[in-house]
Amino acid sequence: MSFEWLSTISNIFIIVNVVLAFFILFFERKTASSAWAWILILFFIPILGFVLYLLFGKPLRRSRLNRPVAYENRDFTDLKDRQLAEMKSRSFQPPAALEEKWMDIVQMNAARTDAPLSTAADIQIFNDGKRKFDALFDDIRAASKHIHLQYFILNDDDLGQALLALLTEKAQQGVKVLVLYDDLGSSSLPKHFFDAFHGAGGKSAAFLPAMLTSINPRLNHRNHRKLVVIDGRVGYTGGFNVGDEYIGKKKEFGYWRDTHLRIEGQAVHSLQNRFFIDWNQAAEKYPMKYAETYFPKMDHPSGVPMQLVASGPLETHEDIKNGYLKMIHHARESIYLQTPYFIPDKSIMDALRTAALGGVDVQLMIPHLADHLFVHSATLSFARELLEDGVKVYSYQNGFLHAKTLVVDRQAFSVGSANMDVRSFALNFELNAFVYDAGSAQEMADLFLQDRKLCVELTEADFKKQHWIEKAKQDIAKLVSPIL
Repeated sequence: MSFEWLSTISNIFIIVNVVLAFFILFFERKTASSAWAWILILFFIPILGFVLYLLFGKPLRRSRLNRPVAYENRDFTDLKDRQLAEMKSRSFQPPAALEEKWMDIVQMNAARTDAPLSTAADIQIFNDGKRKFDALFDDIRAASKHIHLQYFILNDDDLGQALLALLTEKAQQGVKVLVLYDDLGSSSLPKHFFDAFHGAGGKSAAFLPAMLTSINPRLNHRNHRKLVVIDGRVGYTGGFNVGDEYIGKKKEFGYWRDTHLRIEGQAVHSLQNRFFIDWNQAAEKYPMKYAETYFPKMDHPSGVPMQLVASGPLETHEDIKNGYLKMIHHARESIYLQTPYFIPDKSIMDALRTAALGGVDVQLMIPHLADHLFVHSATLSFARELLEDGVKVYSYQNGFLHAKTLVVDRQAFSVGSANMDVRSFALNFELNAFVYDAGSAQEMADLFLQDRKLCVELTEADFKKQHWIEKAKQDIAKLVSPIL
């Protein structure tokens, strides 16, 4: 009797696996490599594989998010539509600082995303957490109208508490303060964390919160963006989250090397537009409506040309990845790439390979420390493969490297929240700045070369000396990389 019961259970799981595999292949929008990776997992570890799929593999339905109700900024939409029409008719007059070679990237981003070409009257690059948060706190203290703040991780530690105390103080002064955080990334927040803030009039919202319990089963489709908008005139975006580790106060990570931008000028409107959309998708009780005070007129429309490009799992194209590809294909002299997680798809690998084989100086910087061991093994496997084609690979030794930067020919660069991996390209909500300016691109290149002094160069000989167990770990991690 017991054997019949076991046979019945086994047959049920086989049927479920077949149905799920069929569903993955024919009804879900996945790449072939991702689909086959899930099918292999389902059939080799059927019970655990089914659970893993529920945690990591389920697609995001539009109905899971609130509609961006009651928000329509016609000026912003008209600007993008007008620019795109002029680009297609070849009548567009770009800013003087924008070189013609970048116009195809600009047009692609304008056509695919809410990313009109805009300018920053001032742009500051931060590669140190303490400096970034000192500047942010100063700007928050100076706020007079509104503060819109969005982070993937907001921790209940010294930095998180100090930030919330300052935001609470500004709310008490009558400044409108909104805080948007990711429910999973900020899962350590206690229930009482926002009590005083809410009491002062501030509002907060969690992105994709757990539906039934405090444990959030949706590990993918997180809002990984980091942005702040103050009075519609000052904006921040980049890689830093809010937590003590990001200012080097966690021993296990040591110094935290990241990159963030502070922006003034017209480009801040793109950050504001993105915050409005994300807030309305998360905050059902407090939808935001357009008002001119959120998008103040700028006195200096000229400046550094840039686009703020967002991507996410609801889109049909991997827009940030496509921006990376366009930039890489434009390279003629150098490509400097920093990323904590390097799990690229074939298109990125081929682009970097062909650039290096064609004589471009391609340099990849990855962390020596690993915050996710399996992901780090996959990173090393892909890095090892690129060495064969002349790409130089550097392992950052001075703490943890979390920067997500791409600098091409010292003329243009991208900084943001997106890692060079499948998760950032297709599964999470990300935001990157694409900046077309030789002056700030040179500054980014100089920062890369300074970081290189704190690195060890990895060579093919280093990988050949590795123990076979380490090589096996890397190969296994690479095999399942399409779903990492």
